[in-house]
Amino acid sequence: MTDQMMADQMMTDQAARTEFHPRWYRERVSTWWWLGEWHYLKFILRELSSLSVAWFVGLTLFQLRALLHGPETYARFSARLQSPVMVAFNLIAFCFVMFHAITWFNLAPRAMPVRIGGKRVPEFLVAAPNYALWIIVSAFVGWLLLRTP
Repeated sequence: MTDQMMADQMMTDQAARTEFHPRWYRERVSTWWWLGEWHYLKFILRELSSLSVAWFVGLTLFQLRALLHGPETYARFSARLQSPVMVAFNLIAFCFVMFHAITWFNLAPRAMPVRIGGKRVPEFLVAAPNYALWIIVSAFVGWLLLRTP
C-alpha cells in the first residue's frame, strides 16, 4: 500500500468518526400527544371506532350462525344479548358506529371534491345526499322491522 493510499484511508476513517457529528433535533413527543387537541382526539376516536364496526359485523355473523342452527340456539343467543352487560356494551358500540358514520359522511366532500363548471361544490351539498340516503334507508328498515304482520 502506498503512502498516498494510507493517507486517504486515514482521512476517510477520521471523517466517518467525528466527535461532533451533527444530529437532527427531534423534540420528544408523549405517547398521549393526541389528547392535546380536539381534532387529534377526534381522529384517534374515529380510527378506534372501526373496532365497533367490526364488532357489529361479527355479532351479525354469529346471529346468522345461531339462526341456521335452529330455534333453541337462536333463543340462547338472544338471551345472551339481553344481559345488562351486553346491552350496555352494544349501546356504547352503537354510539361509536354512529360517530364513525357521521365523521365518514363529513369527510366525503374533502376526500372527493366535486367541481361543476370549474367551481367547487360546497361541502354540505356533497354530504347532504349521504345523510338523506341514510335517513331513507333507516326509515325503510325501521318500517320493515316494526310493521305488524
